[in-house]
Amino acid sequence: MSHRQLPLKSPELPGPERFQDAEAAVDRLTEIYDGGVGFLRAMFTEALAQTKPTSRYRAYYPEIRFSTASYAQIDSRLSFGHVAEPGTYVTTITRPDLFRNYLIQQIGLLIENHGLPVAIGPSATPLPLHFAMGGVDGMTVPQDGAMEFSLRDVFDVPDLATTNDDIVNGYGFPYGDGVAPLAPFTAQRIDYSLARLAHYTATDPEHFQNHVLFTNYQFYVEEFEAVARAMLADPNSGYTSFVGTGNAEITTSDGVLPTPAKLPQMPTYHLKRPNSAGITLVNIGVGPSNAKTATDHIAVLRPHAWLMVGHCAGLRNSQRLGDFVLAHAYLREDHVLDDDLPVWTPIPPLAEIQTSLEQAVEDVTRLEGYELKRIMRTGTVATIDNRNWELRDQSGPVQRLSQSRSIALDMESATIAANGFRFRVPYGTLLCVSDKPLHGELKLPGMASEFYRTQVANHLLIGIRAMELIRDMPLERIHSRKLRSFEETAFL
Repeated sequence: MSHRQLPLKSPELPGPERFQDAEAAVDRLTEIYDGGVGFLRAMFTEALAQTKPTSRYRAYYPEIRFSTASYAQIDSRLSFGHVAEPGTYVTTITRPDLFRNYLIQQIGLLIENHGLPVAIGPSATPLPLHFAMGGVDGMTVPQDGAMEFSLRDVFDVPDLATTNDDIVNGYGFPYGDGVAPLAPFTAQRIDYSLARLAHYTATDPEHFQNHVLFTNYQFYVEEFEAVARAMLADPNSGYTSFVGTGNAEITTSDGVLPTPAKLPQMPTYHLKRPNSAGITLVNIGVGPSNAKTATDHIAVLRPHAWLMVGHCAGLRNSQRLGDFVLAHAYLREDHVLDDDLPVWTPIPPLAEIQTSLEQAVEDVTRLEGYELKRIMRTGTVATIDNRNWELRDQSGPVQRLSQSRSIALDMESATIAANGFRFRVPYGTLLCVSDKPLHGELKLPGMASEFYRTQVANHLLIGIRAMELIRDMPLERIHSRKLRSFEETAFL
């Protein structure tokens, strides 16, 4: 008997209902989601004990639907929290426990700005078994063929045909029934990234904070832990815990973090505050592919900002090792995003991020105004995908670097900025010069000066300080209208 002939069993859950209260709406989302997950887990356990299951089991993601028939003008200063024109808008939801604050905020704005309710109910999108089993200790879903029955005959599995970035990449993206998207990611796309995040970073998505620093140098991790312990020793800092690889968590400055036997591909650390208002540091390593992978998946958590604080090659003879570079434009030769965001797309600097970074440099170095120019340059940062470009004919790359007026070269910054632009996540870059290949100062052992070592230590403090300045801004100011296209989702 094929799965098409098996009788279909689904959990009994509440049907669609309208809500004027955001918290009540999220409570219903949680009820539907938890009911579906609990059903699938129970049926999977039951199926494992059977040689040949006699039913097909299916649960559905919950969804939010919102409809309006009015063209009434909404406060145009807001870049989110409203729909642009009459119609029906929908999004599927996963992990309402993880996204509770976000969902209450976004649903609340929609109800407030339009004066209309949202409808909560089961969607028509099946909840894949693999995602329902995520986080269950001691239980994994075997590969198809490892059991006495075909898994796909009995349960739904992840479907890559519906796991994509069509909403954030597109214009006027419609669902099959003509409704428009309410949020930038579908539930399956989010679930896919949550699973990838746990794999690449070895920390659970629950620990990620709303302000994310990316680096390409292990020294920053060591400094971050030292700063975190100092913060935990200060009862007025507002930080509550520090999470390391493997979800190890300390709440005191002298807490013990075990040394992992093996680091993940992208070691990640979290200095936590209530409501995820702390700072996450991700060591993405070297290269645009890693930068894209990390930001592709972290984007589904809808952070309020991400910044690159890594090393770069200085391209001007007047620069010194340890000088800072504040990017205000990007030359994209990383190529990993060419199919998602054409290279002719400008990646604009965001004033709120730029001023926060400059203010942070002043706060940490105690230099300001004209004196700040001694250690910091503002200009174009070029990102390439060939670490050893110096070993080939240099005339082409050097000419392009000169024509673009680039002042620094790295392998991650433009990728992170471009993905921030694509995913509507505020972005910025502050780099530290570690070598000057065009001027004979290559990245070799023993070349670092005391100035360089001091500046590298200050660099992380600047990144942290910038995030604290961004954290104190109103949300509507951080999420700039520069990042919104002609037709945008109501949810951030």
